Amino acid sequence: MLYPLPAVLVSVTDGNGRDNVFTVAWAGTVCTNPPMVSISVRPSRYSYEMLKKTGEFVINLTTEKLAYATDYCGVISGRDVDKFRELNLTREKADYIKAPLIAESPVNIECRVKQIIELGSHDMFLANVLAVHADQSYIDNNKKFHLNQAKPLVYSHGEYYGLGKSLGKFGYSVKKKH
Repeated sequence: MLYPLPAVLVSVTDGNGRDNVFTVAWAGTVCTNPPMVSISVRPSRYSYEMLKKTGEFVINLTTEKLAYATDYCGVISGRDVDKFRELNLTREKADYIKAPLIAESPVNIECRVKQIIELGSHDMFLANVLAVHADQSYIDNNKKFHLNQAKPLVYSHGEYYGLGKSLGKFGYSVKKKH
């Protein structure tokens, strides 16, 4: 019942020229220093073996424009379809790993698996963040990143949502009034 969640596109490779992209709603930041994230994946998923074999993946943040691709990649198996080709997603070379970035994503996070934790229905891939790529069109002159302008996508109880309006910045509840 911990919703909404980010719905992310995770890209992987088998290391032999076959790439895949699949949707994960169970993803998150787990540590700042060192920077670490996790994704939880069912062992029956096509990409699971790729993850285990290479120990690498990319978390690609999604947007309202990527909603169709996000849903498609969650219900169609890469065993049957090249989802990059089918959805016209652009592969970009990563800096540190072989799995591709998705160019249409505003943020791509290159990850290397540190540990796999068997949990039950899903296994958690705990990973170190090797690099973060941000679309320069969302960075202002002060080098501040404005992800909200990309219209991020979230998932809640089987439905996709945009985030809506801002309600305040961190610390606004205790900020002194002038």
